[in-house]
Order: sequence, then C-alpha cells, then structure tokens
Amino acid sequence: MISKLANVHTGASIAEDVIVEPFATIQEDVVIGTGSWIGPNAVIMNGARIGQHVQVFPGAVISGDPQDLKYEGEYTTAEIGDHTIIREYVTINKGTRANNKTVIGTHCMIMSYCHIAHDCVLKDRVIMGSYAGLAGEVEVDNWAIVSPGSLVHQFVRIGPHVMIQGGSKVGKDVPPYALAGRDPVSFTGINSIGLRRRGYDNNTIYAIQEIYRIIYQRGLNISDAIEFVEANLPASGERDEIILFIRGSKRGIIRGYFDDDKV
Repeated sequence: MISKLANVHTGASIAEDVIVEPFATIQEDVVIGTGSWIGPNAVIMNGARIGQHVQVFPGAVISGDPQDLKYEGEYTTAEIGDHTIIREYVTINKGTRANNKTVIGTHCMIMSYCHIAHDCVLKDRVIMGSYAGLAGEVEVDNWAIVSPGSLVHQFVRIGPHVMIQGGSKVGKDVPPYALAGRDPVSFTGINSIGLRRRGYDNNTIYAIQEIYRIIYQRGLNISDAIEFVEANLPASGERDEIILFIRGSKRGIIRGYFDDDKV
C-alpha cells in the first residue's frame, strides 16, 4: 500500500492498510493508524501521531517545527484524531514546551491552506474553512466552525457550537453557542441553525438566547450579567457551560453587537 515513489523511513509505524501515494514523505518518529490515506507530496514529520481513517491531501505538512522563537528542539508531538480530513497545503505545527503537543480531535475537517500553530487544541468535529489561521495555543471546542479567511489571535478560546464569520479577526474569546461576525468582530446572535441540526430543541435554544440577552443587552458589565444569570435563570448544562467559560476567560469575551453610528 506504500508507493515505491514515496519516501518513507523504515522506522515509521504505519498500519498495513495505510495508502501512501507517490512522492509523499514520512519521517522516522511517525505513527499512522489503520485505514488512513496519505496523498502525493504530503509531508509527515517527526512527532506526528495520526489516527485511524485520516485523510491527508497533497501538499499538507503535519508536525512541522513550531514557528516560535522559544522552541529549542524539545520533544513534542502533533496528534490527529480518527476520521479527520486534512486538505491540500494545510500546515500543522507540533507543540512547544508550553503544552508539549498540538492536538486535533476526531471527525474534523481542516480545509485547504489552513494553518494551525504550535500547542493548539481542536476538539471533535471542528471545521476550519480555507485560509483560516490559528496562532499558538488557541483552543477550539467541539462542533465549532471557523469560516474561511479568519485569523485567530494567540491564546484565544472558541467555545462549542460557535460559528465565526469568514474573514474575521478574532482577538477575544468567543463564548459557547455564539455567532461572531462584523468588523471588529462582535457577538451577533446564537448559532441556532447549527444547534437545531444537532438536536437541540426550541426550549433549550430559547434559554440560551435569554442568557445572551442578559449578557449583551441589559447594559450590565460582564461580571454583573453573569451573576444575574446565575441567580435568576434555571440551572442547565448550557447555562453552566456559558458561565464557566466566561468566568474562565483570560482575554475577555467578544463584545456585543452595536451600530456603526455608536462607535
């Protein structure tokens, strides 16, 4: 299943049924799970840990050295979960001593020309549109969508079920279930369409909307809004997830929608 025209180190650990196309390069300290496909001219570098049924398209580079001046050659990895798709010319750097690894979860779709920098953590079923880029130590939670051309600042956290508008420049944390767009990037509602597709009922969606109406439309500062939500709205998994995310934010969350004439 390995082309004679591929450059594969004999020390690499590759499942027997993995297909490696011509001119792909696989270095020694690499593990690739069963059912995976490595396309032509893909480069899988030392430290790559690729799961089962992963597709790596032509020109992608997995586990390249971090583009970070504090990296001094320490041993780190880049881990790709099962059933994830890495499209053409994606670059995924391995970790630094900060977290020791870059992690991409299962069933993710990383579209062409994306960049995922050192120590990022993407959970399951994340989608990144073409040309999107994540700086170092970004965290992206389950089911989030980072649309094409978006740029995410170092250390930013993106919550579960978030959808970020294409071309956004994201410098603050984006809380769970949110839609983020405009310039500068702002909260523009909740991702109700995505939530319905994933089985959330109307009552749950309404409850999430009410939480964000309090946070962004009551005129309260974020701390007071969170205290009001906690004191006055019924407990739920969604409510508690939003509260914990915001209280744990080190960069602060994106601001609310406002009209241009109020800038």
